[in-house]
Amino acid sequence: MRAFDSALAQSTVFDALIAASKTYGAKKLILEDQERNPLSYTDLIRAAFALGRKISGFTARGERVGVMLPSSSGGVVTFFALHAFGRVPTMLNFTAGIRNLKAACELAGVKTVLTSHRFVEQGKLHDLIDALETLTKVVYLEDVRATVGLADKLFAATAGAFPSRFRAATTPSDPGVILFTSGSFGAPRGVVLTQSNLVTNARQIEGLFPMNRDWVWFNPLPIFHCFGLTAGALLPILGGMKSIQYPSPLHIKQIPPLVKDTKANVLFATDTFLNQYARSAEPDELSGLAFAVCGAERVREETHNMFHEKFGPIPLLEGYGATEASPVIACNIPTDNRRGTVGWLLAGVETRLEPVEGIPGGGKLLVRGPNIMAGYLNANGGIDPPSEGWHDTGDVVSITDDDWITIMGRVKRFAKIGGEMVSLTAAEDLASAVWPDSRHAVVSLPDPKKGERLILVTDRRDADPSSVIAHAKSIGAPELAVPRKIIHVQEIPVLGTGKTDYVALQRIVDTEMQRGG
Repeated sequence: MRAFDSALAQSTVFDALIAASKTYGAKKLILEDQERNPLSYTDLIRAAFALGRKISGFTARGERVGVMLPSSSGGVVTFFALHAFGRVPTMLNFTAGIRNLKAACELAGVKTVLTSHRFVEQGKLHDLIDALETLTKVVYLEDVRATVGLADKLFAATAGAFPSRFRAATTPSDPGVILFTSGSFGAPRGVVLTQSNLVTNARQIEGLFPMNRDWVWFNPLPIFHCFGLTAGALLPILGGMKSIQYPSPLHIKQIPPLVKDTKANVLFATDTFLNQYARSAEPDELSGLAFAVCGAERVREETHNMFHEKFGPIPLLEGYGATEASPVIACNIPTDNRRGTVGWLLAGVETRLEPVEGIPGGGKLLVRGPNIMAGYLNANGGIDPPSEGWHDTGDVVSITDDDWITIMGRVKRFAKIGGEMVSLTAAEDLASAVWPDSRHAVVSLPDPKKGERLILVTDRRDADPSSVIAHAKSIGAPELAVPRKIIHVQEIPVLGTGKTDYVALQRIVDTEMQRGG
């Protein structure tokens, strides 16, 4: 484990913003969105005080306030506004569905949800709002801003000039945000990250390699997801670099030209979205990138190669994390980008590998360190901390002597077939190698003879088992890793973060098998 100076992160979120303003210049432009109205540190701090003062009028100190907003300047300002007045941003995943959204509000004790008329209209989220209004008070930011008067503006100007005197007194160990896990494999859980967790993780990422303070970071990932919040928004802003927030990664045709127009140097994405951007983009639209940072899912060789051929030698830096780790645990770096790995372990993160029966060469990863969560929300409104500080990632990994991590799969993503442990991720890789232009997912079902069997779900209409079997033989892959049953679908279900939705996928498979498919 590399050394990490924990003193660098002993700060509250708002104090880290104030410190960045002093370090990099109050007039430096550091936040912009699709409206193309850049904000300086002074603008951001003043806006946070103006909005936060209004929000404080109908919320209580320490209250968990729901935030249902896209990645935007307004979303970032709202986040800092809540911190300026000692409220806890509780980021709501508006793609999770009504049931999960209501469950999140109940678990966190959310009484008030902040959103936007424009966002609700554009996203056609009226059903979500109707459901939330049965549990909470929904407040629209346009309505709040309409009440900002001269006294509020004078207060914001004064507070902006002396922010350390006017911001609420909180501590680094106080809650910094409540987020909800993606729910890839089950019901989302409420994760409480401290202010120190968030600031720490930003500092840890900064410590991976030298960063150019003139870089522009383009973030289309949602700020309700920890990758979008910490890496896409907090890291550049706290590090003196401009952050461009964009409301949806799904706008495949709009994003590449905007990346060019904003002169972005760094792009955040998942493999799924990055692959689609590369296909849609003109050669000059992404060629100005210094690198792209990818998380949430494995970066395919096809995506690496396509980028290199179309846009030049732009590194796609695959990283690894978990909401519970704020989220980054490891990441590749521009000067040492090792394909197939998820990168270099961040300084300050301790690791422990627990053996997994039937899987040699690795183990289940547990992590501990200053970026690891305070704990999970429990049904009583309290927090259940990780045992002795260790978070069980559920991932099976190998780690080199120089702290580079390779993911072998999730514990839940292995099947026992004929007494052997088979990685479902490896089975997906076989299909991806045969049909790289399509999306595939593999699940397992009980089998009376072999214990379990593999089912390949794919959007490739002509996919057949014989092609995968032939490829597996050609590369010497074990026969047990080849799915013999294929289910064709129009599209593979994904979460708002771009990850495969294995819960929905399992329902599709169960339904198809019940039909005798």
